[in-house]
Amino acid sequence: MNIGHILKTKARGVSTAHADDSIQEIANRLAQRKIGAVVIVGDNGKVVGIISERDIIRLLAEHGGKALAMRADEGMTRDVISCSRSSTLDEIMEAMTRGRFRHLPVIEDGSLVGIVSIGDVVKHHTAEVELEVTAMRGYLATG
Repeated sequence: MNIGHILKTKARGVSTAHADDSIQEIANRLAQRKIGAVVIVGDNGKVVGIISERDIIRLLAEHGGKALAMRADEGMTRDVISCSRSSTLDEIMEAMTRGRFRHLPVIEDGSLVGIVSIGDVVKHHTAEVELEVTAMRGYLATG
């Protein structure tokens, strides 16, 4: 299964912010939309960073309440690892495990086309395993 298949089953749109948005604005967006990360885009729409709940917690631990007034570009992850629609589920799982992150922007031809979370990956991986188990049971039953 590839990421393009996962994106087809998800709601459209990716929550984005700009580098000069405050951490408070981003935290509010995360809470309102019940999501775990926001992709930071430049004026040209290109991905320049990502901020997750973990990033905000780290900022609060380091700077206290002052962190909420900081700009996104002061706390975002700049070296964003991304994938494409053709990336496989196994590739994504390995990247997330190796990098210890839970959100992966999907970029095609330099444009942000979606985001995949660890929840999406687990959901679809579980569905694949269940399908294999059902097929195996069917094979054994007709044996």
